[in-house]
Amino acid sequence: MFYLGIDIGKRTHVASVMNDEGKVLLKGFSFVNSLDGTHALLERLTSFSDSTEDFLVGMESTGHYWLALFSFLDEQQFLVHVINPIQTDGWRKGTEIRKRKNDSIDSVLIADLIRYGSFNETALADETMFSLRQLTRYRSYLVGTAGDFKRKVIAILDQIFPEYEKVFSKVGIFGKASKAVLSEFSSPDEFNQVSAETLAETLRVASRSRVGQSKAEALKTAAAHSFGVRFAQDAFVFQLRSMIDQLSFLEEQIKRTEEEIAQLMASLHSVIETVPGIGTVLGATILGEIGDIQKFSTPKKLVAYAGIDASVSKSGEYEATHNVMSKRGSPYLRKALFQAALIASRYDPVFKAFYDKKRAEGKHHLTAIGAVSRKLCSIIHAILTKNEPYEIRQ
Repeated sequence: MFYLGIDIGKRTHVASVMNDEGKVLLKGFSFVNSLDGTHALLERLTSFSDSTEDFLVGMESTGHYWLALFSFLDEQQFLVHVINPIQTDGWRKGTEIRKRKNDSIDSVLIADLIRYGSFNETALADETMFSLRQLTRYRSYLVGTAGDFKRKVIAILDQIFPEYEKVFSKVGIFGKASKAVLSEFSSPDEFNQVSAETLAETLRVASRSRVGQSKAEALKTAAAHSFGVRFAQDAFVFQLRSMIDQLSFLEEQIKRTEEEIAQLMASLHSVIETVPGIGTVLGATILGEIGDIQKFSTPKKLVAYAGIDASVSKSGEYEATHNVMSKRGSPYLRKALFQAALIASRYDPVFKAFYDKKRAEGKHHLTAIGAVSRKLCSIIHAILTKNEPYEIRQ
């Protein structure tokens, strides 16, 4: 048997081959992350064996750069083990006493780790779960970007029209009516120049008649007495309108992404949405980040993967009394669990009683929510493993 260790890079990978006795037969073979590069690797491997069954391949799950190579080798019928970089780092500390590190050495270490077999393989999700993870992470990015634009819009309004937020609350600023008027009338001067009737009509159309004349008159009064910045208004107006357009585009993309997520979730018929606090988006995030629930033999392992387990600090007779959350796992899964725990602790009788118990013990609100999220993890593990819906207990 030959053990092929591959150190993953963005444009170039490095491979090393080791035999059963631990002898390095090929060290630091560099190949480009392309079809030509991977075919060059295959040609080099034929000098050891023509059969893919004679090779065990190991690579780190470094960012997204390993996916194309994994897909290629998998199609070629290689048995590929994908390893968490934390494990190879631990193996390095135990074997590389000179503390050397480069791509060539790393590829040898990976081959050696595969040879010994003392690793936990990164389980790969099926196509639907992988798609859910991609889409929910993309949605998270879009929501974060939209939040950045909202903060910048507020910052500009604070400078050129600080009275605006008194007419539209900070949440209402980003409603359809507010965005419609800001797109057309972006400064106090422009509000002063338009009639209240024209402004009211714009508001009525955008809000489907929920707001109109009274809001228009309030805006006119605020604009007439505005204490905003008077110079460089053209630059401010340009920025504001551009950001409003960008924000509208992002919100449309979020809507379309959520529709794609909903279609995938409908095809799965998962029991995850029966848990209080977990809707379509949170359910998709949790499923996408977990992947195959069978890779977690116990709820504790799922808790650790989410990074909501307590870190342990103990040496000799010393043991820390104040342990913090490890936060070593998936940040997307951790955030989704916390959001679900916040809702479940208010509306589900079991989780609410558990939350109240923690608060009665003197725990901080966030500490109690963390405890609820861990309990939620156990519930999720149980229902996904058994494929049975959650039942609210009175």
